[in-house]
Amino acid sequence: MNKVMLSILVTAAVLFAAVTGTATPASAGAEITLTYANFPPASTFPCVQMERYAKEVETRTAGKVKILTFPGGTLLPAKNIFDGVQSGAADIGNFAMSYQPGRFPVSEAVDLPLGFRSAHTASLALYDLIMAYNPKEFANVKILTLFTCPPADFMTSRPVAALADLKGMELRVSGTGAEVIGRLGGIPVAMPQSETPEAIQKGIVKGMVSSREILKDFNFAAYCPYSTDADLFVVSFAVVMNRAKWDALPGDVKEVLDKLGREQAEWTGTYVDNHVEEALAWAKKGSGHKTFDLSAADRSEIEKAVRPLIDGYVKRVTEQGLPGAEIVGRVLELKKKYE
Repeated sequence: MNKVMLSILVTAAVLFAAVTGTATPASAGAEITLTYANFPPASTFPCVQMERYAKEVETRTAGKVKILTFPGGTLLPAKNIFDGVQSGAADIGNFAMSYQPGRFPVSEAVDLPLGFRSAHTASLALYDLIMAYNPKEFANVKILTLFTCPPADFMTSRPVAALADLKGMELRVSGTGAEVIGRLGGIPVAMPQSETPEAIQKGIVKGMVSSREILKDFNFAAYCPYSTDADLFVVSFAVVMNRAKWDALPGDVKEVLDKLGREQAEWTGTYVDNHVEEALAWAKKGSGHKTFDLSAADRSEIEKAVRPLIDGYVKRVTEQGLPGAEIVGRVLELKKKYE
């Protein structure tokens, strides 16, 4: 049975249980099977962490819990994962909060251009922040873990050795990163990542802004002979579980999952940071890829240029009744702590 057919059957069973009221707490000795929806391709780091998580859960529960993984949107598409977990279409799901702007205001603080230098630091900061504030947007799910991608950098068809080289350069960038690039003098262009290689080859864009593991994972080294370490922003992810499914788990399984949460955040950040270094080494060896580091003066210029974005966030979430300045301050404290 393929995964698409299995996902249909799983969803039907969940809906049947909801209608008939047959859902009952899992008994202490019964084997428990959980579905886990994810949206990127299987080879990418959010799915690598998913497979590691599934293996660790099965090992630490002595085989009592088995997790069926669905990468590449085969169970739920990216923008439907959070709602799909709440409805029971999947038991567990991984999604990027920035895909739904305004819906996850506390976690958005970590996605601000705060200059995180690594996914390890940003992932721990995100995890600790969400655990501390317990934001209401997660009230209907159980948070299993949180993590971020590595900081976004420039990957380009022509050198960006200094911030001045960015002026007037068209770059593919997604989400909130578009405003960051605009403030730095570049021209943000929205397009699917799958269309970007052809757009670079045709000169429609001169590169893209993303974390640099994609040089290897999607072979962007073939289109972008240069990259620049800029540490612009990160993208935050959450792994959540259906609340009713969580409530039905036996206590010993809940304990395993709770203990694994922060460890998984740290493992994922460390893994993907190392993977970026691996991708850079691969690109340099195979394609002669060349890297640049921005000067301290340029980094200071970036801080000044993006400050209105941070101030705007504080104002916006404060108007929603959240302590915006306190949240940003806490993120910066955690950043300093883990760096």
